[in-house]
Amino acid sequence: MRLVNHWKRLGLLSFAGAVLTAISSTAAEDVVAVRQADMKAMAAAAKTIAGMFKDPTSYKAAEFRLAADVIRDKSGAVLSGHFASEAVSTQSKAKPNILEERERFDRIANDLRDYAVALDAAAGKNPGPMTAGMRMRPGEAMGGGPLGTHVSTEQALLAMPAEHAFHLMLQTCTTCHARFRME
Repeated sequence: MRLVNHWKRLGLLSFAGAVLTAISSTAAEDVVAVRQADMKAMAAAAKTIAGMFKDPTSYKAAEFRLAADVIRDKSGAVLSGHFASEAVSTQSKAKPNILEERERFDRIANDLRDYAVALDAAAGKNPGPMTAGMRMRPGEAMGGGPLGTHVSTEQALLAMPAEHAFHLMLQTCTTCHARFRME
C-alpha cells in the first residue's frame, strides 16, 4: 500500500510539474505577444507622425498627440517591464543581453518615453497647422552623434523642434534594435 501511495504522489508531482511548465511557457508566450503588440503600436504611431512631417498639410494636432501618447504609454517603465525577465520563446526576437545590460536598456526605454513626451507637448503648443517652429531648420544636425545634439535636460528637449525630437526618437529605436534585437 505504501508503494502505491508513493507512486501516486510521484505521478501527482510529475503532473503538477508538467502543468507548471506549460503555464510558464504560456506566460512567456503571452509576454512576448504583448510586447510585440506594443512594438507594432509604437511603429504605427511613428508612421503617423512621420507622415505628418512628410506632408505638413496633413498635420492634425489631436492625431499627432494621440500617436505621441501611444509611444509614451508603451515606452519607459512599461517597455522595461516587458523585458524584466528572460521570456524564452521561439517567437521572441529579443537578445538575452537585455538582462545583462539592464541599465542601458532601461535608459533607452526612458529616452524613448522622453521624446514622446516632447512630441506630445509640441502638439499641445501647436493646435492649428504645423508651424515652422515644429520643423527642423536647414543644416541642423539630426542626431546624437559627434555633430548632433545631446539632450541633457527636459527643458532642452522641449525647446527643440518637434521634428528633431522625432528623429532622435527614431534613432533611439534603431539603437535599441541594433543592440538588443536579433534580426
